[in-house]
Amino acid sequence: MKRQKLFTAQETCELIFNQAVEKNDQDEDDSSSDAEENNDEDRAYGPHASSFSEESPTSPAAETEEEYEVMENDEYDEEESEPEMEEVSSVEDYTSDEEKESTDEEESVEEDPAETEEYFQSKDKKLIWCSVPPSDRRRMMKVERDKSHCGPTTYAISRIDDIKSTFALFLPKSIEEVILNMTNKEGRRVYGNKWRKMDPVDLQAYVGMLILAGVYRSNKEPTASLWHAESGRTFFRATMTLKVFHKISRIIRFDDKDTRGDRRARDKLAPIRDVWNKWVSLLPMMYNPGTDVTVDERLVPFRGRCPFKQYISCKPGKYGIKIWAACDARSSYAWNMQVYTGKPAGAQPENNQGKRVVLEMTEGLQGKTITCDNFFTSYDLGLQLLRRKLYMVGTVRRNEPELPPALVSKMNRAQFSSKFAFTKTHALVSYHPRKQKNVLLMSTLHRDAVLSTRDDKRPKIIEDYNRNKGGVDNLDKATSVYTCKRKTASWPLVVFYNILDVSVYNSFVLWSEINPAWNQGKCNKRRLFMEELGQQLVIPYIQRRKVIPRTPETARFVRENQQFCSSSTSAAELPHPAAPTGPSPKRKSYNGAIGAIRPRLRFSGCQPSVSAAAQRAGHPRGGGQTGTLAYSECVCRGSGHVLLQQAGE
Repeated sequence: MKRQKLFTAQETCELIFNQAVEKNDQDEDDSSSDAEENNDEDRAYGPHASSFSEESPTSPAAETEEEYEVMENDEYDEEESEPEMEEVSSVEDYTSDEEKESTDEEESVEEDPAETEEYFQSKDKKLIWCSVPPSDRRRMMKVERDKSHCGPTTYAISRIDDIKSTFALFLPKSIEEVILNMTNKEGRRVYGNKWRKMDPVDLQAYVGMLILAGVYRSNKEPTASLWHAESGRTFFRATMTLKVFHKISRIIRFDDKDTRGDRRARDKLAPIRDVWNKWVSLLPMMYNPGTDVTVDERLVPFRGRCPFKQYISCKPGKYGIKIWAACDARSSYAWNMQVYTGKPAGAQPENNQGKRVVLEMTEGLQGKTITCDNFFTSYDLGLQLLRRKLYMVGTVRRNEPELPPALVSKMNRAQFSSKFAFTKTHALVSYHPRKQKNVLLMSTLHRDAVLSTRDDKRPKIIEDYNRNKGGVDNLDKATSVYTCKRKTASWPLVVFYNILDVSVYNSFVLWSEINPAWNQGKCNKRRLFMEELGQQLVIPYIQRRKVIPRTPETARFVRENQQFCSSSTSAAELPHPAAPTGPSPKRKSYNGAIGAIRPRLRFSGCQPSVSAAAQRAGHPRGGGQTGTLAYSECVCRGSGHVLLQQAGE
C-alpha cells in the first residue's frame, strides 16, 4: 500500500490503456488465424460452407472485436468507479526493485509529522483551521506596512524653538483661555470683588509649580512642607505664596458650572469634556507613530467620589479613572486617549467593547501593527483592522468561540512545544512553556510557523508581542515617577493633572528626537527637561512679583532675578562698544540666582542669536565687515531673558 502513492490517476490510466492495446493486438492475431482456417474449410466443403456463412450474422473476427470493445469499456468503467488505491494495486507487478526502494525513502519524507496537514474546527463550528502555513498552500490576505517617516511632524518641528514652546504645543492658548475664563468666573462667584483676575502668566506659574513638585517626587508630600522656611525649597517660596497656590487649586475650573447639570445628564465627563477633547485632538498632530502601536488601558489612581471610578486589581492604584490609550511602541508617545465613563444610566452592558475601543483608538492609522492584550483581541477585530490596512498581534482568551479545541487543550503536551493553526487571514499559536500552562496568541501579521533559536523555542509571534506590548505600561511608569498630581477630592482636577503629566512626557519625546545631542549620554535627561521647563514657566511670574518674601534667602533670590531682568532690558537698548583687538580673553558670565543659568552660556533651550547692533559692528551674520563680537546675546525665548557677556574688560 505504501508504493501505491507513486502512481497518480493519470499514470494508472496510461498503464491500463497500454495493457488493453497489447491484448487487442493478440486478439487480432488470433482472429486472423481463425479466419484463414475457416477459409480453408469453405474451400473443402463447397456449397455447405457457403450456406453456413450466409446464415451466420457475424464472423468470429467481428465477435472478437465486439468482445474487446465491451471489455475495454468495462475496464474504463471500473477505472472511474473504483478508488485510486485499487487501480494502483492492479499494476503493482510492474514496479521494479529500484522503484520499491525509492518509494520507501519518499514515504518517510512525506509522512513527517511536522509537514502533516491537519484540519481543526472551531468551537462555534464556523471556522476551519489548517496546520499548514498559508504561504505553502494558499495566499494570505496582505497589507502593505507603512514605512513613511515616523517621529515629530513637520507641524511640530516648525513651531519648536525651546523647551517651553515644545510644551506649549499641548497646552496652547485655546485651552488656556477656556481654563482662565471658567476659573475667573468661579473666582468672582466665590470671592466677589476680592478676586484678582488670573492671566496666562499666573496659570503658567501654577503649572510650573506643579511640574517642579513632580521633579522632586513630592506628590505624596504635604504641600505646606514645600513652602516651609527651613525644610522647604526656596524656589517655591520665591514664586508665589502658599495661600495663593491653595486658592488657585480650589478655584480652577474647566467648564461653566451654571450649565453643567444639563450636560452631565448626557455626558459624565462634562466638567472637563471641552478641555479634554481639545487636548486629545492635538496629540496626533505632533507625532507620527512607528510601525508598531500599542493599545491598552491606564488607571489614574483616585479614591474620591467619581461616577465612573473603576477597580482593577492588577493595577498598583487599584481604584481610579480608567483611560484607554494608544501609544507608539518604541517611544511610548501618547497618540490617542479616551476616558472610560462606564455605561449610560439604564443602558445594557456593552458587547464587544474591546473591539470598539481598538477601532476608535486606531482611527486614522494605516500600515501599522496593533499590539493588544486578550481583553481586545478577537477574530472579528483582526478582520476589521485588515479592512483598514492594519495588522493585529495579541494574546487571546481560551473561551473565544473561534478557537479550535485541539489548540486550547493542555493534555499530552511536551514542554516548549508549539502548535500552529492558520486561516486565510489569521495565524494562531499555542505555546506550552510549562506544565498546565498554555499561551494563546492570534496574529494577522505572521504567515509561517517560525520558532526562535532560544532554548525554550519561543515562536516568532510571541517574541514580537513581548517586544511591543509595553508601550502604554512604560507611559504609566514614566508619568507616575515624576507626576505633578497633588492630593485632591475633585476628580476633574485629577484628570487635569494627568493631562499635564502626559503633555510633559510627550514634549520630552518631541524635544529629544528633534535635538538628539541635548544632554547626550546622561541618564536623567527627562528630569533635567522637567526642571528647566518648570523654571521657564515660573520666571515671568517671579520677575513681576511686587511683594518680596520675608525669608532672607528667598528675598535675595527674587531681587537678583528682578535686577537681572531690568538690567537685561536696559542693556538691550544701549549701543555696543567697539570690539577690542587681539585674541579674545576668557568670558565672564553673570551667575544669576536661577540654577539653570550657568557659565559657558549653557541655558538649555536657549538659541544663541546676534543682535542688530552686533551685526552692524561686523559679525559675519550681519553682512558687514568681519570682526570680533564684543557682546554676545543669548535670548531665552521661554522666559524673555537676555544674558549679556562682556568679551573683555
